[in-house]
Amino acid sequence: MQQPLRKDQHDTPPSPNQAFDLRSTLDWLRASGELIETDKEVDPDLQVTGLQKHMDGGCPVLFNTVKGKPNHRVITNLFGDMAIINRMFGWKDDADRVKKLAYALSHPMKPVEIAQSEAPCQEFVVEKPDDVNKWMVPIRHTTYEPELTVGSGIRCVTGPQFEGGSDLGYNRMNFRWGNVGTFQISPGSHMWQVVNKYYKDDKPVPITMCFGVPPACTLMAGAGFDYAVLPMGCDEIGIASAVQGAPIRLVKARTVDAMALADCELVLEGYVNPRDRRFETKEAEDAGVQGRYHFHPEWAGYMGKSYKAPTFHVTGITMRKPETKPIIFALGVHMLDDHNIDTTVREAAIYELCNRLQPGIVQNVVIPYCMTDWGGCIIQVKKRHQIDEGWQRNFMAAALSCSQGMRLAIAVSEDVDPYSMDDIMWCLTTRVNPKTDILNPIPGGRGQTFMPAERMTAGERQWTASNTQFEGGMGIDATVPFGYESDFLRPVYPVDKVKPEDWFSKEDIANAKKRMQGWVHSLARSGR
Repeated sequence: MQQPLRKDQHDTPPSPNQAFDLRSTLDWLRASGELIETDKEVDPDLQVTGLQKHMDGGCPVLFNTVKGKPNHRVITNLFGDMAIINRMFGWKDDADRVKKLAYALSHPMKPVEIAQSEAPCQEFVVEKPDDVNKWMVPIRHTTYEPELTVGSGIRCVTGPQFEGGSDLGYNRMNFRWGNVGTFQISPGSHMWQVVNKYYKDDKPVPITMCFGVPPACTLMAGAGFDYAVLPMGCDEIGIASAVQGAPIRLVKARTVDAMALADCELVLEGYVNPRDRRFETKEAEDAGVQGRYHFHPEWAGYMGKSYKAPTFHVTGITMRKPETKPIIFALGVHMLDDHNIDTTVREAAIYELCNRLQPGIVQNVVIPYCMTDWGGCIIQVKKRHQIDEGWQRNFMAAALSCSQGMRLAIAVSEDVDPYSMDDIMWCLTTRVNPKTDILNPIPGGRGQTFMPAERMTAGERQWTASNTQFEGGMGIDATVPFGYESDFLRPVYPVDKVKPEDWFSKEDIANAKKRMQGWVHSLARSGR
């Protein structure tokens, strides 16, 4: 049985692909000089996310002293720097990550179950808690929100509830009634599919919500709306095992018939009641209106709304020993931390989807920050023969159809830097025929109500999923037509034939480089 590495099990810091739990990962980050720590007290109400936004995209930040929570620590920005993520899992670069993750999606590694007495997450057990927030670290993201939320827990649904497979994902919670909290579920998501199975029979769904999980599980939890590749019944915990290169360890929950991630920091055990629906905030409850009042930012980059949601009834709490200060990953929404979690597996899933349609054409899939997680993607292709012409449009149509809520898919050729939005905009300006290259394949399909434009279609009715309409996604074919490559030939300057240091001092080169901004970096690397 694979045992997770801990600090006392090695003389040197763990290598990236050995960091199987959060604490070992922090050991590695600390030894690598890529972890910022502070012992100064931080307030979960606004200060955590405010500080994170100041350092968005930077290295991980660990707060060792949390106001009102003497037995907890808080981590943010854990996935803020993609270069750190690549090193964490042993990926050579971004393109290598997409391809290796795509392979892992169809080659899971079976998790292992360990005894409850061996599980780090069950070193301390609280049965029948009366106040969940006492043991958690709720946060408030912005001043627009009237209440604090618990949004970084990762649900773990296994066995018959998920058709014999395993599911990991996020659901924001607000424990307004002590041991009962709202449990927001995105329409169409895996958890939505699960509760729909049990809604008619009015049966509760046993689950665990795990905090401070192994980083590979954090990645998989962001894999939402990729269900053509990750259907109900797939093994997301097994895929996480393949990603980290060793089996994820599971343990039976103490109070419900469910499994927990054994090496996480803290677990809420309980069941979701699909029919016991309550308002997420008192403000919305007093008004009796869904989808109007602000609550919790959303992935699209706008303030979220308060809805009437199913409830999560907590029957037990387990954690690592309180004196070791369990770590809560307090995830701020619509930051690079959140974006990288939500898009890493998604890029790989879209790549895998395209490759299943027609192997060998898709070269890469990129979801830049400005495409807001589930909002869009850039698909890079290489046309090998005349018969490959047109597949880029099939890929975009498939992505727009299979990724609920996607608004924009752009296809580009292999000479484009898909990580440079300047290069993408240049393609849109110089390669797109507005009459023939702009597609709207699914008008009136199903989207996500987290986009304000979609909410507005409800008019004066409540802005809920059942009252809104999807205007459709847009595909833009910005590829070079096959056979016309010489007519779209980009100049390539001889950057490989000269070395600036042969002419200039290091100081002169540094002086010039520091003035370079934006697109010129990409063009300088390629010589274009």
